[in-house]
Amino acid sequence: MTYLKRTINMVFALPLVLLLTTSHTALAAEEEARISTTSQGLVSQRGTAATPEPSRDEYGALELSGDRNKAARTGGQQKTSAGDASSPNTDFWFYRADVELFTDRDRDGYYAGIDLLFDADTYFDVAEVYAVIYLSYEYGPWNEYAETDNFTIFGASGDDEYIVETDLVAGYPTGNYDILIELYDAYDNSFVADIGPEDTSELSILPLEDSNRDAPAVVTTQVVVSSGGGGSLSWFLMLGLAGALIRRGWASPA
Repeated sequence: MTYLKRTINMVFALPLVLLLTTSHTALAAEEEARISTTSQGLVSQRGTAATPEPSRDEYGALELSGDRNKAARTGGQQKTSAGDASSPNTDFWFYRADVELFTDRDRDGYYAGIDLLFDADTYFDVAEVYAVIYLSYEYGPWNEYAETDNFTIFGASGDDEYIVETDLVAGYPTGNYDILIELYDAYDNSFVADIGPEDTSELSILPLEDSNRDAPAVVTTQVVVSSGGGGSLSWFLMLGLAGALIRRGWASPA
């Protein structure tokens, strides 16, 4: 009966432990500032002297709950002022976006690095634009994590692809993330186009975590040192000898 009670208690306690663990992770993320380092530039100029120096970006704690609307940068997260969000400008669009993840030191399937490439096009011959990039944790609200410099796109050319490489340092709990890219006209900061998980699977369900949570697993090796096993062996020998002597005594004539 006591065993049955203990089993029932464990069955009811397990969901509570899981709930408390999840709540603790969410609470920790809500209190932790987000830090990342980002390298960016045109793909055609990658690795050349024209590539800008990496930037270290810091934002407020990750927002985990709330509406996830395709809106322009929200107050409190932007690094520079921008115009109000509006419907995308039909003169601009994204041709494609690709993502490669890197750095998984603990080999748990969650990565701390994002290599994001995109190609924006326009009906104009030339346009100067910039992009603002967001992450959404487990289908939560969009959180800005990077902003590009101004760059030039040339009509529908494929030679103006842009790449943003980001290392997540802190403030990003382990989980699945989506990416949203918003494009702005650099002349008046007006919103002109976006691309997100609803447009391409490349930007959806990305397994990520920051590098602080990507610590390599510590492998421990247990070494067993035997301080001599002669004691047990000696007892076996003594018992064997005693048995032999007893048998010999029984076999001897009276």
